[in-house]
Amino acid sequence: MQISRWIASTAAAAMLVMAAGSLSAQAQEKLKIATEGAYPPFNTITADGKLVGFDIDIANALCAQMKVECELVTQDWDGMIPALQARKFDAIIASMSITEERKKQVSFTNKYYTTPLSLVALKDSDIASTEPAALAGKTVGAQASTTQADYAQDVYSKAGAEAKLYPTQEEAVADLMNGRLDAVLSDKFVLMDWMKKSSDGCCKMVGDVKGTETEAGIAVRKEDNALREKLNAAIDAIVADGTYKKIQAKYFDFDIY
Repeated sequence: MQISRWIASTAAAAMLVMAAGSLSAQAQEKLKIATEGAYPPFNTITADGKLVGFDIDIANALCAQMKVECELVTQDWDGMIPALQARKFDAIIASMSITEERKKQVSFTNKYYTTPLSLVALKDSDIASTEPAALAGKTVGAQASTTQADYAQDVYSKAGAEAKLYPTQEEAVADLMNGRLDAVLSDKFVLMDWMKKSSDGCCKMVGDVKGTETEAGIAVRKEDNALREKLNAAIDAIVADGTYKKIQAKYFDFDIY
């Protein structure tokens, strides 16, 4: 009787292991990747509801390289890391800068592009420098929970500027165009794209902010080291085989890697 029970118990345990392995394999066959959808040209939503941009193309190229099915979903920026930790998706590809503070909460892959912060101001503004003293008495907009928001609050505010934070980059530049801000601080490539396509000549590029160059990486949960390494290998592969350059050329006429 005891032998029969042992055999039944062993068989049940084996079935559980096989089931867990099957579920794990299924999980690996499909990845859910989050982006913001409000940060052109990296990620944005078209009028017909399609996700497009550099981040989206990179995500698709990495999934193809890893031979996994991927589902791209949108997530508000402020809730991005909490939603990852809550297992609502597996990775974040949303132009997220790699910072020491974020590394306490998530793990990052190697970079997939590098960018400095830049400042734009109204065309007739007397702002002629990105130095803190030049922003004294001015109102500077930035997207909340970003490296630019940190800089605006930690550096410009201490020099006498007012930092005004917004849920999205699009809201910040809209207020600049409407004269409710003196300047906007953001990723250089985002501002360049906006100046070229959507600014209606309202503004001028003041310049890059010294010492603010950061690397954008893909965020995963701290325990998902195997996924992080697979993504790193895929990044290296698309850079080596020219896929990265082809994607880059769609959005930029210079190297951002």
